[in-house]
Amino acid sequence: MESYNLVKIFRNKKVLITGHTGFKGSWLSLWLNISGAKVYGISNNYKSTETNIKNFRLKKNVKNFNIDIRNFVKLNKIITKIKPDFIFHFAAQSLVGNSFKNPVYNFETNFNGTLNLLEVLRLSKFKCISIIITSDKSYKNLEIKRGYTENDILGGDDPYSASKASAEFVINSYFKSFLKNKKNLRIAICRAGNVIGGGDWSNDRLIPDIMRSIFNNKKVKLRNQSSTRPWQHVLDVLNGYLILASKLKKNNKLNGQSFNFGPPIKSNYTVLAIVREMKKNWNLLEWVFSNRTYHESTLLKLNSSKSLKYLNWKNKLDFKELIRLVTDWYKCFYENKNVYDFSIKQIRNFEKK
Repeated sequence: MESYNLVKIFRNKKVLITGHTGFKGSWLSLWLNISGAKVYGISNNYKSTETNIKNFRLKKNVKNFNIDIRNFVKLNKIITKIKPDFIFHFAAQSLVGNSFKNPVYNFETNFNGTLNLLEVLRLSKFKCISIIITSDKSYKNLEIKRGYTENDILGGDDPYSASKASAEFVINSYFKSFLKNKKNLRIAICRAGNVIGGGDWSNDRLIPDIMRSIFNNKKVKLRNQSSTRPWQHVLDVLNGYLILASKLKKNNKLNGQSFNFGPPIKSNYTVLAIVREMKKNWNLLEWVFSNRTYHESTLLKLNSSKSLKYLNWKNKLDFKELIRLVTDWYKCFYENKNVYDFSIKQIRNFEKK
């Protein structure tokens, strides 16, 4: 099924996106909005995500709610009022570095925030499909080369990974104890590899660090250039989430299951390979090597054969294409062009692939 036909499933449907002003959330908000969905967004990071709010015109096109997902009372009140047909749960503390700086906030947001959403769903009476996004770092990283499958052991040595694995445990517990037999609900879990694309402004993340260095005419500092990651474009990953939501609506056998979304295992590339390819697209890029300040896994691979088998999903974009899309987006931003129209153009071109 092509993406364009797929998104028509969401036309006139009420879609709630938590963390809708963030990187992936803002792209999904835009994509669903131009496809005719009634998009609602929950976020408490308006100040730190003002650029995305402006670039993706979220104030105009999304019904926004400034809510901290750690606040169950407010979360429950809004979701019960909206009665969304679909929920995509992105809201999280998403940075490994920040999890070391403020571990309590990290666990409260990633664990308690997810718990609050699950409790809202447990009490709910409206029909809803919920897609809960966790992380590829939910897996206990054993530096294995075969790629992690959905049945591999979960865990984490750093606060971020541990918080995501903990969220998975509570999802599984709630599903088997309360949600499995609720006829009005279906849920699924998504674990994605390293997602890149325009509109990511996070600290201590490769692409934003590169772009800030270019904008400030400085050399980017690379941590552990030999680390490999399952790099993929944000539109490829969101396409998988949309497919899963639509399939879940039709097929109850997928209820409660988890799915990996990553590129073919042989497509993993090092940090150094990323910057070298970006250099071909934007000659202003220069770099130096620096030491890591906290633990990061050097090898991380996902096996996405389950998503291919049950969802007929795989990445549309190859390595060179995804790097070109990333650099083109930031070039558009850097040159003060119409980022909103350019983002829609990238979505439409992706749909045609």
